Amino acid sequence: MCTDFVNLTTENLVNEHLCCIIRSKKPHQGIDAKRQWLSERLNEGHVFRKLNARATVFIEYAPLETAWVPIIGDNYYYVYCLWVSGSHKGKGYGKLLMEYCLADAKEKGKSGICMLGAKKQKSWLSDQSFAKKFGFEVVDTTNNGYELLALSFDGTMPKFAQNVKNQEIESKKLTIYYDMQCPYVYQNIEMIKQYCEMKDVPVSLIQVDTLQKAKELPCVFNNWCVFYKGNFETVNLLDIAYLKRILKK
Repeated sequence: MCTDFVNLTTENLVNEHLCCIIRSKKPHQGIDAKRQWLSERLNEGHVFRKLNARATVFIEYAPLETAWVPIIGDNYYYVYCLWVSGSHKGKGYGKLLMEYCLADAKEKGKSGICMLGAKKQKSWLSDQSFAKKFGFEVVDTTNNGYELLALSFDGTMPKFAQNVKNQEIESKKLTIYYDMQCPYVYQNIEMIKQYCEMKDVPVSLIQVDTLQKAKELPCVFNNWCVFYKGNFETVNLLDIAYLKRILKK
């Protein structure tokens, strides 16, 4: 079992692969967008730690104050993503990555760590049952099944921003809020644009490009959220089949 890990920095960001999508050195617009987004976040204390191998084994987290999520709390870390896939699953990598985050939080005097979850595990969200083994517990909920999980070191608790609670917007058209943190977002946006143009479906694609916009979003958000007919639908990226199901409502 390889235990050689590397943290991305402004110095090595250009040359290190981003394990969410592993590609050759050929240009990939989603990866390029992610690198640019990361380059602006790393000096804010954002951490991207990965196995030093061509593998999808990594954790990504940030101080909650500068995390692009509509969650409020003092002195917490927010875990965007903890992902171990393929042949690397079941070997203890997830445990090592979570333990690193916990140790980092305690060393820096953080009050705790939090992450997005749901009553029923959803794709594109880190495994909440795994997090609960470390002591994470539900500290806030929305009315449609999403949960805020937290592990507190000092008894304080984060919470969803009040603007998250209603999960509704005025616009009735298909509306997607997104940022470029996830390298899959770029290609998903392009797919949705093409489909909506072909089918003459009105769509509003809103790029979240500042921290303030992220904190003021009307929904839970991990870098993506979808509304239709004014109602919140999902934080999951869409394929054509999923998009068609939403548009039939």
